[in-house]
Amino acid sequence: MEKIINVLRFGWPYLRPYKQRMFMGMLLAAVFGLSNGVFVWATKTVLDRLVPDAASPLAATTSMPGITSEWAAKTKAVADEILDPWLPLKGRPLDWRQVLGGLLLLPLPVFLRGAVGYLSGYCLMWAGERMLNNLRTAVLKKLNTLSLDYFHRSTMGDLITRIHGDATVLRNCLSNGLSDAVKDPTTIVTLCTAMCLIDWKLALAVMTFFSIAIIPMRLLSKKARRASQGLVSASISQASMLVEAFTGIRVVKAFSLEGEQVNRFCRLSDQLVHHGMKGVQARGMGHPVIETISMFGVGVIVLWIIYTGQTLSNTSAFLMSTLLLYQPVKRLAALNIMLSESSVSVDRLMHIFQEQPTVKEPPQPKHLPHFTTSLRFEDVSFSYGKQMVLHNINLDIPRGFKLGIAGESGCGKSTLINLLFRFYDPTHGRVTMDGIDLRGIAGADLRAQMALVSQEVVLFDLTVAENIACGRRGATRAEVEQAARMADAHSFIMQLPHGYDSRIGERGVTLSGGQRQRLSIARAFVRNAPILLLDEATASLDSQSEGEVQAAIDRFAENRTVVTIAHRLSTLTACDRIIVLDRGRIIEEGTFTDLLQKRGAFAAMAQRQGMLSAIDPA
Repeated sequence: MEKIINVLRFGWPYLRPYKQRMFMGMLLAAVFGLSNGVFVWATKTVLDRLVPDAASPLAATTSMPGITSEWAAKTKAVADEILDPWLPLKGRPLDWRQVLGGLLLLPLPVFLRGAVGYLSGYCLMWAGERMLNNLRTAVLKKLNTLSLDYFHRSTMGDLITRIHGDATVLRNCLSNGLSDAVKDPTTIVTLCTAMCLIDWKLALAVMTFFSIAIIPMRLLSKKARRASQGLVSASISQASMLVEAFTGIRVVKAFSLEGEQVNRFCRLSDQLVHHGMKGVQARGMGHPVIETISMFGVGVIVLWIIYTGQTLSNTSAFLMSTLLLYQPVKRLAALNIMLSESSVSVDRLMHIFQEQPTVKEPPQPKHLPHFTTSLRFEDVSFSYGKQMVLHNINLDIPRGFKLGIAGESGCGKSTLINLLFRFYDPTHGRVTMDGIDLRGIAGADLRAQMALVSQEVVLFDLTVAENIACGRRGATRAEVEQAARMADAHSFIMQLPHGYDSRIGERGVTLSGGQRQRLSIARAFVRNAPILLLDEATASLDSQSEGEVQAAIDRFAENRTVVTIAHRLSTLTACDRIIVLDRGRIIEEGTFTDLLQKRGAFAAMAQRQGMLSAIDPA
């Protein structure tokens, strides 16, 4: 019971909008359970009327004594009076009503039972499918609120499994489990009541045998939970492995790693098989346990019937009730195992919703209509963990200023960009825009002031126009085309089969690296933000294209604040000032020419790129 309460407590907010359909499904499930009693009654009635001499009135059997027996006798008398003209009786001539009643007595309850069961399942699945959609959307929204550090410590396979796998498991549990949790207990109570009315002592004996099944079911549910945990873990690893293999398929083929990838997949598949079979064992062992216990119960029934000399109708009705009781008991046992497996997924989903972003939105954000003055780093230090990445950075970037950042890989250049976008907050110090701490500005308002062109080009499986328009909501087609021209992308776009309406495939696989980079630059241009951040923006372009795009960037950068990160130092020549980072510290700063003349770290990098001799032969 505790498990189903936890599952319902978690799933209820997503089921609430469809509660009417859900309650209708549960009500119909209860009616389905009650209909089993009608079927038992119909079977006993048929036999009573086939063997009227041997039949004994319901009240004359060894049923429960006292008020219950009297109520049962009166109920039977009223039913006989109403139904007697419509039901055939051995030794009495048939008329059209008896023929009709005889034909419909068994098929009608079975049809109604089946129709109610179908409608119950349909209503619950209708609500379940929509609950699944709401839950997946809620998980995705929650993930989008989390900070970058969460995604850095998570795997792609884990995130996909939470959105699709865990949510689907919960849907199945609620859709099927709710139906079984209502239908089967109602069926059991109805059938047990019918058996008690026939012979309460024998009914108690049968119920005792079925109750014994609870003990092994609890043990099997624990086994199923452990198997489900292992299965989820192996599924995540395999999903992550597939994402890595397919996104890096070029490298896989270049280094002939196909065999290694297949071997990794097979090892993970073996784990899936192992844990999957453990789950199969837990689910499958429940059936023979219940069947064995049920057969002991049937044996008790046979011995008791022989001992007490029960009538044919009572014997048949009791056996029918016992056989009908078997399936709901078995389903309830399976439901317990399903809840144990689903609780693993519920725990994982709850963990997502309990996760809090490390970069929090300000409760009362300050209004920032437009960037007007400067960006400042004030004694900023930052660490991703224990090791500091930036140390006491002080920078003043006035509006319209062009700042270049140089340094070896891992020196902290991209971390500065991350702090400007407030993907992370400084460990010490603060970053301000127009004198306002970035922690006091709403994330959407802050990022509306900036456009990013990164070395890591991210395109979506949309049309060219839609990919460019991602830079600014509501961008017109004319603005999209103008941005493409500025990024020197218009000519190759028009050569595509459908021009700006051409779909470029997942991650832009139909385009070359340079073409993808130009679309990324066009996306930044259409944003028309006052601050432009370039993180190796032209790294994927050849020399000619780099020159053309750099010229476009220079034109677009007029009257804008630009922060440029570059390994290729030639792209920093137009910067008003360049800082050189080493191990998170600013070790040099000045203009391009000044830094070359200093013959320091910047000049050493320029010399390795063959620039120093060309600029200053001395």
